[in-house]
Amino acid sequence: MATVVPPVTQDATSSKGPTAMVFMNMGGPSTTDEVGDFLSRLFADGDLIPLGRLQGYLGPLISRRRTPKIQKQYAAIGGGSPIRKWSEYQSGEMCKILDRISPETAPHKPYVAFRYADPLTEEMYTRLLEDGFGAGKGGRAVAFTQYPQYSCSTTGSSLNELWKWRNRLEGKRVIGEVEPEGSITWSVIDRWPVHPGLVEAFAQNVEAQLATYPEEKRKDVVLLFSAHSLPMSVVNRGDTYPAEVAATVYAVMQRLGFSNPYRLCWQSQVGPSAWLGAQTSDTVQHYVEQGQTDLVLIPIAFTSDHIETLFELDQEVIHEAGHPGVKRAESLNGSPIFIQALADIAYAHLRGGESCSKQMGLRCQGCKSERCLEQKKFFVGQSNLLSV
Repeated sequence: MATVVPPVTQDATSSKGPTAMVFMNMGGPSTTDEVGDFLSRLFADGDLIPLGRLQGYLGPLISRRRTPKIQKQYAAIGGGSPIRKWSEYQSGEMCKILDRISPETAPHKPYVAFRYADPLTEEMYTRLLEDGFGAGKGGRAVAFTQYPQYSCSTTGSSLNELWKWRNRLEGKRVIGEVEPEGSITWSVIDRWPVHPGLVEAFAQNVEAQLATYPEEKRKDVVLLFSAHSLPMSVVNRGDTYPAEVAATVYAVMQRLGFSNPYRLCWQSQVGPSAWLGAQTSDTVQHYVEQGQTDLVLIPIAFTSDHIETLFELDQEVIHEAGHPGVKRAESLNGSPIFIQALADIAYAHLRGGESCSKQMGLRCQGCKSERCLEQKKFFVGQSNLLSV
């Protein structure tokens, strides 16, 4: 017999629970057959890859042309992205910790919402409703971005999508309309670039890789922090991502005692338009050509392995460098220190009584998106519904 999910109400053991903890990320195809749909959604997103008025034409064209090539790349890393596996593991383990340290908001239920792959945002939201959240029953959900550094093209795009589906599935709000009774109360963990637990997890992975070099060479190994690049049109609009990535890098180096020379570089550029540089691949090649062959690549803006680490860094950048001294620090993946950091961040957020950071309410200097404006108004306004 089917299990009937009870309404989300307060009970004797938790005054504010249950709480849905929603991990947001871009996602990735779990099989090569899913690559086409993944790319179609990715290139249709003007927040991530702005193509202007030709988005509807160029997006599908580019995705179709790139699908065979990208399918081969996913085949080379085992047939699909591991990002769903890691996201579900990280969120599940975090919720177990939260149940122990925050019984007043327990039970904490893990969900994953990807922007371009299953489970999509609308799938996640439908599951929330099926599980007894919203639809007249109330309940609280936390949208926890898995991009530690905020960008309008990543976290912003995911929040736009969440806001869209919230309106479609729980009643569209218009100016002056009263909040629908019994809908989900949302809050957002929108950035966490210098959280001590995140910094510690990165630093320990760097130290582990440095330990593989001979002691006499160790202090001269160059640390290359690599993050996903952005189109310069997004950067020049005032996006906070480059500054927040740089803040993470500096915090990690501070934790390491500035033990090694280091640089920040950028990867995964697509298309002919100008993107933020210097490019990771070019940086590695230039240093190797100059005789600096001991390099550690550190994926500083990713919380788990996926195509950008397993293929782009491991099988392209490092392979093309052609030198055993070029290596990569492990991704965060199942790091207990990282998962504890996630729980600490969520715990502080749940106790804080704010719906989002102060930064999130401020638009980029050059932003002209009405959708972005209304989304921000919605999530900032949720503070009025949270009880401390």
